[in-house]
Amino acid sequence: MPPPLPENIRSVQPGGGHCYRLELCWGRFRRWYLKTFRRGYVRRMAELRRGDPTGAPHEILDPRDLKFCCNLCTAHWAPEDDPFGWREKLPFARWGLAELQIMGWPLVLATLLLLWLGCYWAWLAIVPATLLGLVVYFFRDPAREIPDAADAIVSPADGTVAEVTELDYYEFLGGPAVRIGIFLSIFNVHVNRAPRDTRVVEMHYKPGEFLNAMNPESALRNEYMWIGLEEMANPARRLAVRAISGLIARRIVCTLKPGQEVRRGEKFGMIKLGSRTELILPRDQVQVDVVVGQKIKAGSTIVARYQMA
Repeated sequence: MPPPLPENIRSVQPGGGHCYRLELCWGRFRRWYLKTFRRGYVRRMAELRRGDPTGAPHEILDPRDLKFCCNLCTAHWAPEDDPFGWREKLPFARWGLAELQIMGWPLVLATLLLLWLGCYWAWLAIVPATLLGLVVYFFRDPAREIPDAADAIVSPADGTVAEVTELDYYEFLGGPAVRIGIFLSIFNVHVNRAPRDTRVVEMHYKPGEFLNAMNPESALRNEYMWIGLEEMANPARRLAVRAISGLIARRIVCTLKPGQEVRRGEKFGMIKLGSRTELILPRDQVQVDVVVGQKIKAGSTIVARYQMA
């Protein structure tokens, strides 16, 4: 029986945020509207729903209601019954679609307004247009080719290798470890992916500060989400991933819960707007294949290999 989620993880985005609160308000209005004016739709979705919504902080009327609480209940819909499944096919991170719209549409309108005014104003349109391009670029979520080598451990994040540090002892692994630190700039893809076929053993969320991710103190003082993983197949080796917020990145998203299984390269969350991710591996069982300064991609770059028996 896996341990329950820690008490301070009551959402896939436990740190909250302004856009988060706006989405929750919109969700309350949407559920009221559906129950008032679209009762047939609500009944149909209830009939198609699988699992148990117990544990969710609000009613689960359709798949949109699971966005922030999929880690708190087992309710779900089969892909063929999900009218919003098309969102998974968009080239943008599902968890950032609200921010993309909240930040994007005002920039679109500002660009169009300046162009419409013409003359001396038109050239100023380059400012909101550039910002719009950066917002769209940040929330991109390109497809990745996942390596199938049996010994491969893939990167959990895009970015630059900032450190490869040997540790004398790491409690979760029960022995010496090696920590691979990955710095994510605002220009990197910020979706996190599983490094191996694993099962979630335990999780910890720590609220904290928002120091620059390049500051060594950020790893100790910033908000972070720690995930302890164990391979599903023997010899059931353990590893850990730690997502750390940064100066600009202040929201960590993680959809996992203890006992959940994830496949190598599978998406399990993101860090919004630049940060750091750490991968901790058993030192005596792996060969590290990356060096400090190397550019890597989540789910596709092999950062280390297990020494196969």
